[in-house]
Amino acid sequence: MSKGHKWPATCLLRKENIQQARKDMLLPYSPPSWAGGLQFTPSHYVAIGQLNTEVQQWHIEDLVPEGFDLLIKRDDKTGIGLSGNKVRKLQFLMAEAIDVGADSVVTIGGTQSNHCRATAVAATKLGLESYLILREHDAILDAEPDPGITGNLLLSRLVGAHICMVSKSEYVSHGQDSLLLRKIGMLKAQGKNPYGIPVGGSTPLGCWGYIEFVRELKDQLDAAGDTVSDIIVAMGSGGSAAGIALANKMSGLGAKVHSVIVCDNKDYFVAQVQQTFDALGAKYKAEDLLEIHEGYKGKGYAVSSEEELRTIVEVAKMSGIMCDPVYNGKALCGMLDLLKRTPEVFQGKRLLFVHTGGLYGFYDKEEGLMPLLSARPVTRLLSKI
Repeated sequence: MSKGHKWPATCLLRKENIQQARKDMLLPYSPPSWAGGLQFTPSHYVAIGQLNTEVQQWHIEDLVPEGFDLLIKRDDKTGIGLSGNKVRKLQFLMAEAIDVGADSVVTIGGTQSNHCRATAVAATKLGLESYLILREHDAILDAEPDPGITGNLLLSRLVGAHICMVSKSEYVSHGQDSLLLRKIGMLKAQGKNPYGIPVGGSTPLGCWGYIEFVRELKDQLDAAGDTVSDIIVAMGSGGSAAGIALANKMSGLGAKVHSVIVCDNKDYFVAQVQQTFDALGAKYKAEDLLEIHEGYKGKGYAVSSEEELRTIVEVAKMSGIMCDPVYNGKALCGMLDLLKRTPEVFQGKRLLFVHTGGLYGFYDKEEGLMPLLSARPVTRLLSKI
């Protein structure tokens, strides 16, 4: 019997020639001409996502003031399991991990971190082990050390991620860099060769994922003969917003870039973005390229208010597009509030919202969502005899 066509493998098997098999997955990368002077330019990437995500007209006119047009770029469709903005960063970060001969990756984030889940899935596809340092509130962690299998945790554990928990107070007192280095040191002592990835994959190299995003978006707009006046994106670690803002300026796209923060504060993110610009050798000030909006994180990171959930449900029923409650839901509420109260902050009236994924975050919000969804009762088709 013929073996037939050799189709791409779902993942790399951990075997003797695994290092070479990984190297064979590296594809050469050529940066856009307008980004040629930047540092940390990737030499290779790994094709782990479904990019060139579509731009759509977002029909939520009942919530948007008259005169504004709203588009949405669907980075939530970069691939099931790997969905969201993290894929764009990981295509370069994982390539570097392979290039340096790593056999495992270590990263850090919240218990329901989209980045940690995407890293775990990408690692499995590439035959690497994944170690996730996950942060939880002290009281919850003291009561139950095992975080369970809800939402992103389920996917991470399904693909074999090693979970290591830290409390919020430990995270604050030690800092993410120290915790990451500690776990890397422990793995090295076991004879492993781990590659560390900071929160959100927001490093100068990871930032290239959203520099490339702007090239993709500009090509799409040029092909359609279209333009956008403003770009809106959620901000949780700063890497995506930094890449979009910088590339928007360097490419001549000409939009005004807005980020709605979902944690920390404006001063923190201005410093984070500036640090990324400086590392990349970009001679710009963060505040000149990026409008950062605060006041929309609500009750806190990954904590949803009834108003936020109500808006998310309303938009889902209206357009069929689901905005996760941790990032996009808060950014959506922020954008709608700005349009209502201070529309003058926008450069024009043709806006593009970047949907960064995170759908699995819904599964941690059942208690808050149920009252909003039970208004439409469930009925039985057949009566019991």
